[in-house]
Amino acid sequence: MGDSYISGEAGRWLGNSDTSSGSRDGTDRAYVNGGYDPTVVYGPTYASGCDRSDTAEVNGAAGLTDSHFNIACSGATTADVFRAVDGGQTYKGEAPQADQLAQIAASNDVKTIVLSIGGNDLGFSSVITKCVEDYEVWYSYCNPSQQQVIASALPGAMANVGKSVDEINAAMAADGYAAGSYRIILQSYPSPIPRSSENRYPESGWSRTNNGGCPFWNGDSDWARDTLIPEISSALRNVANAKGVQFLDLQNAFQGHETCAASAQLATATQPPSAATSEWARFLTTGASQGTMQESFHPNAYGQAALGRCLALIYAQPTGDFTCDNTPGTDASGMTLTALP
Repeated sequence: MGDSYISGEAGRWLGNSDTSSGSRDGTDRAYVNGGYDPTVVYGPTYASGCDRSDTAEVNGAAGLTDSHFNIACSGATTADVFRAVDGGQTYKGEAPQADQLAQIAASNDVKTIVLSIGGNDLGFSSVITKCVEDYEVWYSYCNPSQQQVIASALPGAMANVGKSVDEINAAMAADGYAAGSYRIILQSYPSPIPRSSENRYPESGWSRTNNGGCPFWNGDSDWARDTLIPEISSALRNVANAKGVQFLDLQNAFQGHETCAASAQLATATQPPSAATSEWARFLTTGASQGTMQESFHPNAYGQAALGRCLALIYAQPTGDFTCDNTPGTDASGMTLTALP
């Protein structure tokens, strides 16, 4: 349940490539029969923009129960999770997610519910847009103003994340589920960009824009990686603890595989994409030649496989909070789970 980071946004892509035609050096999974058909990845949800991909986290989590459902939708906020009777809203033609859950739970024995929400309440995409503009247009840092924006929005956003958990519990209770008969896992967000010291492109010039698709100043990159993402993760963990649900910390899950990371690389005609060496987050897309803009800075198919492995690992742990990290130079099989103190 939740937003684009769990719905499967950007699952179309196996890493990134500067080539803008054909299969994009093997990275475009929607390239079929000499043309592009995103529905082979996103199915009917491509038309609505929910973009539930075939590689979404829940689809790649080995060891889950036989049936699993993905009702997350790209762009969703907490209001799209709440039940309609308590302020929930229809989004992209779909009922509030807690109401969808109630329908699922009425005819299935639901044991685990995984939630990713809150980023859109904080205006995360607007923050990224502002930082990109400040790099490419205004030549100024975005982090002073955007830190204020996040600080102002954080209390209300986290209160609504907590309400989302309450709404899920209410939907389950209405279907006759007793407390303790299922569990909720609230997860945080992986950083899609690296620290400045770990970026393979120099700060000056146009390579971060034209080659890497990561147009951020060093100061803004460090703020996003070491302040913004950890701050959001910490706030989400506080909500999880207050509501008595499990927490999965993903802030470091893409370490070394972020867009423009020095230890990762773009796919080329002679170097095909690889889960071990390619980037796990989609680079900035501004035109139709490389998919859609809303896929930018989301987990790609490799990243979603990694998150799916994280989900499988915490699924085997009925209690406790954990962080999930990757092993450098490996694919999703190298993800490891560590208990949080």
